[in-house]
This record gives sequence, C-alpha cells and structure tokens, in this order.
Amino acid sequence: MKISVGQKMPNSTLSYFGPDGVSQIELIDLLKGKKVVIFALPGAFTNTCSSKHLPGFIEKSARIKKEGVDEIICISVNDPFVMSKWGETTGAIDVGIKMLADPASDFTKSIGTEFTVPPIGFFNRSKRCAFIVENQKIVYAYLDDASGVVTGSSAEAILLNLQDS
Repeated sequence: MKISVGQKMPNSTLSYFGPDGVSQIELIDLLKGKKVVIFALPGAFTNTCSSKHLPGFIEKSARIKKEGVDEIICISVNDPFVMSKWGETTGAIDVGIKMLADPASDFTKSIGTEFTVPPIGFFNRSKRCAFIVENQKIVYAYLDDASGVVTGSSAEAILLNLQDS
C-alpha cells in the first residue's frame, strides 16, 4: 500500500449512479471536515465481497455511525451501474452506505492496492482494504493481502478501532 496513517488521503474522481444518472464526485470533497470510513474490495457480486465484507458493514453501519462517523463509503473497480445494483440488492444503499465506482482504477492505483488476475477478468482491481479518515487525514489503514480473507478491513475491526480511539 502506498499510503499510511498520518498521510492525507489522495484525491480521485469516482462515479456513482443516482436519480440523475451517472455522476462523478471528487473523493476529497466527501472527506473535508468529516469522519469517514472507506473500504475497498475486489468486486461487486463476488464471493467474499458479497458474503462477508459488504454484509459486515451493512450489519454494523448504525453502530459505526454512532461512533461519530459521518459517512461509510464502499469503493470497487466496477462501473457505477453495477455498484448501484449491488448496493440495492444487498441493502447497502438502504443503510446509507455510499457505493462508489472506480472504473479506471484511479483511486486503487493511487493507494497502491491494485492486482490483476486475467483468467477471471480482474484487471487492476483493488485488494481488500479499509480506512478511517478524519478531515482528509488517514487515522486507520489496513490491507488484507490474502485472497478471501477479511480481517483488519472488516466492519468489526473498524468498529473496534473507533471504540478504542
């Protein structure tokens, strides 16, 4: 990972699908003056992302927000249509998780978490990671480097860190 605790979260233009269609948003604008949890994962509708990673944040979103978090953001190297449908299907949008697409892997490359597995169509996807960011500054960062493993990037780990701080 290219970034660490104490550094400013790099800016990236991310996409989302909303009532007015596809829109872009600057990550930095979502972080200014706020406490934000960001988690990135390899792909919408994939096994571990759909069975463990995202469901943990859905289940614990209210408790995370009670710890003073203004926003929870899920980022994946997918298109905004897929991220929106995944958010609707899982209930992530219903609990207020912002589902953002990183279609060109700009965010993923800027934080140094990209990986490629051509046989399954994964090109410049993000490894599983999570951050707590306060007013653009990273106060927690964790990269789950092993495939199919959700430990320090889990909602549980984020919640424990928020409660300890």
